[in-house]
Amino acid sequence: MGLVTQTSTWPDAGQSGPGHSAPAGPAGTAPAAAGKAASSGTPARPWVARPAEAFTDEALRARLLGSVQSWRDYPPTLRIWFLLVPLLTAAVAAILRFVRLGDPHKLVFDETYYVKDAYSYLVSGYERSWPDKANDSFNAGNPGVLLNSPEYVVHPPVGKWMIAAGMWLFGPDNPFGWRFAAALTGTLSVLLVSLIALKLFRSLPLAGAAGLLLAVDGHHLVMSRTSLLDIFLMFWVLAAFGALLMDRDDGRARLASRLARAAADHGGNPPPAALLSGPWLGVRWWRITAGVCLGLAVGTKWSGLFFVAVFGLLTVLWDMNARRVAGVRGWISGGIIKDGIPAFISTVPVAAVVYTLTWTGWFRSDNAYFRHWAEANPSPAWGWLPDAVRSLAHYHQEAYTFHQGLSSEHPYEASAWSWLVMGRPTSFFYESPQQGTPGCDVAKCTSAILSVGNPLIWWTAAVCLVVLLFWWAGRRDWRAGAVLAGVAAGYLPWFMYPERTMFYFYAVSFEPFLILALAYCLGLVLGRASDPPWRRRSGLYVVVLFVAAAIVLSAFFYPVWAAEVIPYDAWKVRMWMPSWI
Repeated sequence: MGLVTQTSTWPDAGQSGPGHSAPAGPAGTAPAAAGKAASSGTPARPWVARPAEAFTDEALRARLLGSVQSWRDYPPTLRIWFLLVPLLTAAVAAILRFVRLGDPHKLVFDETYYVKDAYSYLVSGYERSWPDKANDSFNAGNPGVLLNSPEYVVHPPVGKWMIAAGMWLFGPDNPFGWRFAAALTGTLSVLLVSLIALKLFRSLPLAGAAGLLLAVDGHHLVMSRTSLLDIFLMFWVLAAFGALLMDRDDGRARLASRLARAAADHGGNPPPAALLSGPWLGVRWWRITAGVCLGLAVGTKWSGLFFVAVFGLLTVLWDMNARRVAGVRGWISGGIIKDGIPAFISTVPVAAVVYTLTWTGWFRSDNAYFRHWAEANPSPAWGWLPDAVRSLAHYHQEAYTFHQGLSSEHPYEASAWSWLVMGRPTSFFYESPQQGTPGCDVAKCTSAILSVGNPLIWWTAAVCLVVLLFWWAGRRDWRAGAVLAGVAAGYLPWFMYPERTMFYFYAVSFEPFLILALAYCLGLVLGRASDPPWRRRSGLYVVVLFVAAAIVLSAFFYPVWAAEVIPYDAWKVRMWMPSWI
């Protein structure tokens, strides 16, 4: 027989494996050839193939990327929907986020810090102090009461610069201006989730479901309608994840092309040197893009560092597995040397440079907090560093000490253990309008903003995480592992700081991955393209019913997410747990 190679009949790239519905596409949009193979019961690829067959570009791409490698592989009538479905879900998100964005017409919760800091950036490029009762002036449309002294803050600049951009466009004297960036970022994140779901699952119904579920969820909605930093952290993390998904396919396409070229140059049999560790894959631009996004995530909140670590490890594991599936013998060493080291260089230094550049306003200032600390504190050991660098390093040390020691009591603090079940959501705003005020026709009314999620979405997603854990460990589905990695990076690190004051709204950083976990399980319900029509039809009915129920429940909770004036009794009906009050 000569030299042979052995490959699994189930595509390792995460396409339709046993029991997986997602890759099948929208009610059966898998390629015709794959559908015929599935219907006839014959495997899509043989277990054993000669090198001349196994190391062609076509065969390598089939192993590494699956049967559908590009949107061009789908029927022309479906291609328009690949863009239309994500755009429609984003349109729904935009309506929910921008309508009545100016209500309430005052700073709510931690907007008192970040909105005023953003205005300070517009004026001077760094944070300045405010006088007593500055909120009253700000709410009245008179933000120009800044003091000349610098303000000590403990969060990096990116999120505040993004808020400032909205204020620059629409003015700092109105709530629409200071919340515009959050609403736009929340809307774009819904678009990203739908596109990522389409990339992961290759299913239009699942892409639409993922986008809609995030669009109507109350926790994400509240965070998109108030100018806190976490919505911006979530966006840059999600963008980095999407870039790494694109890099995964790009890297595998390069690996297939270079191995096939090496095999073709030697009569169809790849030389032993080519299979020893595999080829170098060159500059990975999508990975550099991910590094930029991760730098901006860390530049919003330092908790983005955990995503840098987890995503960096994840992308290297993807590459190592690609070399294994391609037939590279030294796939571990090759993956570490030829993928791991370039991945580190493409991600960590890039993220570090981007993060440093986000402090440009601080560097350019002459009066920012700690700006001249190094000049007043010479150091024999570190004196060779520029004073500005030493001053910034000291600033970071002080901020880290603050975060580590943050343990003051707060009425809405919530342990990380309670986040998935929404044990203690954060109240951003609460008022009791008097009878006769607009919208209040009864004796007792309420206007509230509670950052509680849609219970059907969150509680189901929590169960789905367990399902994904089994499918990742048992079926070795890389998609389940990727989604779990996103949840782990945003959630698990908080358990290392049990004494720290924490809030439920921190969970928005990994909420998109909860939605993707839910979409994954909806894909299992939907069934595979090879399933009988009645099975696919029944699964589609269940998925549609679930999404419809989530939308109806969101409509029920919407008044307490968007500060609508409702009777107190109607507000009380929506407080499903005593801990929500």
